[in-house]
Amino acid sequence: MYTQCPECLTIYKLTGAELGAAHGSVRCGHCSAVFDALRTIVEQLPPEPIEGLVAHPAETDPPQLGLSVFRPNPGQGTLLFDPEERPRIAERAAAPTFTRRRRRQRAQRNGAWIAGCAMLLLALGVQVAWAERAQWIDDAHVRAWLDPACARLGCKLPARHDAGSLELISRDIRPHPSVAGALIISATVRNGAEFAQAFPIVEITLSDLDETRIAMRRFRPRDYVNDAKTINAGLAPGATAALVFEVADPGRNAVAFEFKFDD
Repeated sequence: MYTQCPECLTIYKLTGAELGAAHGSVRCGHCSAVFDALRTIVEQLPPEPIEGLVAHPAETDPPQLGLSVFRPNPGQGTLLFDPEERPRIAERAAAPTFTRRRRRQRAQRNGAWIAGCAMLLLALGVQVAWAERAQWIDDAHVRAWLDPACARLGCKLPARHDAGSLELISRDIRPHPSVAGALIISATVRNGAEFAQAFPIVEITLSDLDETRIAMRRFRPRDYVNDAKTINAGLAPGATAALVFEVADPGRNAVAFEFKFDD
């Protein structure tokens, strides 16, 4: 989730725990202003270039929730019997023979219910696994048996992601030689992992002498790699790649830049 400081317009990425700590109130790390993060909170950033996040309109009535997930069930009270009443209850509870047949029939119907529930649980497990497929594909233990299984079936799994194993060997920024008001940012990246991994999402931030963020943009692999085959092959173990980015010049105040790799 993302939110924007109304004073300095800095956009932050935050978690649910940070929101709940002070019921939506947060402090800006740049200008120290305290503001309501829920006012401009969004799950995804708008298309770049980002000028600002739209503030949510204030509603007089709170929205009504309709999709319930869980409701606690309070424990049932225990029935207390008089000890002298227990024999009479047992006598009345003696079941005739014809009710025993009904119990056997009910047991057979319960078997069908159990089988149906098992199938529903299996379908739910498949849906959860599919929703979290990116996490399973990047897991080393799961990938150890997914790769052989996929090889037997003749399929191909997408490349793994591990931004922590990417090493930034060099970087440079210079004016664009043929486009006025533009910059060329270049970097050399090395894959330090023992496996081939996909090209990362690169986040480039330009800032001034006070380390104030002036501009920020996220580049997907197709934004800085022109060859689709190269993107599909990914970065081989120990291989290096030269990345080139063309960006608009934000002005003379931009004197520093920072790279960040994301999965």
